[in-house]
Amino acid sequence: MPATPLEVENLSAGYGPTRVLEGISFSVPAGARLAVLGRNGMGKTTLLATLAGQTRRYDGRIRIGETDVTTLPSASRALSGLGFVPQARCVFPTLTVEENLFVGLKGRPKTAVAEAYEMFPRLYERRKNLGSQLSGGEQQMLSTARSILGRPSVLLLDEPLEGLAPVICEELMKAFAELARTGDMTILLVEQRIQSAIDFADHVIILERGGLAWSGTPAALAKDQAAVERLLGVGGLH
Repeated sequence: MPATPLEVENLSAGYGPTRVLEGISFSVPAGARLAVLGRNGMGKTTLLATLAGQTRRYDGRIRIGETDVTTLPSASRALSGLGFVPQARCVFPTLTVEENLFVGLKGRPKTAVAEAYEMFPRLYERRKNLGSQLSGGEQQMLSTARSILGRPSVLLLDEPLEGLAPVICEELMKAFAELARTGDMTILLVEQRIQSAIDFADHVIILERGGLAWSGTPAALAKDQAAVERLLGVGGLH
């Protein structure tokens, strides 16, 4: 399905009685690329998990295109066009790479796995290996490719570069940029490698203690060094 806009209005959510997010509102146009930044523990992963229907929502609304998914379970959100690549990667360890990819097809013909192999040739080389036999970078490629094969209109990526070698990070970011250029997916990226995220995005939001503390373009953030130092705790950006 084609890219669709994402709208989040006054969203508050958390786990059990614990509130992590409070009153967050933002929108992402169809086909746009949003980087979600912030220091550790500020609610970035919780935000993506909430969009995917995996936390307790206290207030607010979530829309994917014309569909209000606020009260829908995770599976229904996926059918509405939401793809989620979690930080934990979550590959099936006892299935082969190819069998893992089949899971993501959502009714498409099995020959469509060729799209995954074109994006990540390394997966083709490892297609007969079990998920448990892959490196961390290969598992991240597999998790990402499996989600993309379902052709989501909105794709959530939660720290896809965490713990990976620079060469793997470069390969993944190249794939994400290629996806973005097609305009077929609206992409939200949570990433601790701040410069990589900013280079990828066309808009940035920064979370602070579960709230929205800054919003703007990458160029505007690069000029706002006070916000960079206060909210991200890093030096200059370019």
